[in-house]
Amino acid sequence: MQAISEIMTRDVTVVSPDDTVQLAAQIMSDQNIGALPVCDGKRLVGMLTDRDITVRAVAAGKSPANIQVADVMSGDVLWCFEDQTAGEVLQQMGDQQIRRIPVVSRNMELTGVVSLGDLATRQSESTDSTLEDISSPTPPHRPSTGRQPTARP
Repeated sequence: MQAISEIMTRDVTVVSPDDTVQLAAQIMSDQNIGALPVCDGKRLVGMLTDRDITVRAVAAGKSPANIQVADVMSGDVLWCFEDQTAGEVLQQMGDQQIRRIPVVSRNMELTGVVSLGDLATRQSESTDSTLEDISSPTPPHRPSTGRQPTARP
């Protein structure tokens, strides 16, 4: 089975926790993406999604030009190692109902991102069951087993 490092997207745009939410939103708009890894240097410290911006900034009445990414990002991030197999990562994604996952080295430095689309087009194992798991309604209480802790500087 293929390692995630053979499937992931390596050229990933990131933002810093100190960047403004407005800058992050502009990057998302320019690149037509809905999520950005947040890195302190090369270390993954969070993820920022278009939903984070909408719910935690705009809906809360905060000005994106005046708040930092750190104020609205998700710090509790599921990630995988670059040497994990595609099957292991598919299982994680299905269990946690996520469509993309940051990929880190064993030194906890961001090396890429892998999406369900990457897995569907670049590896032979079927992604059908993972897509079904991701698309199913979330149960009222989901155990957090399988979640790896966020890298801390």
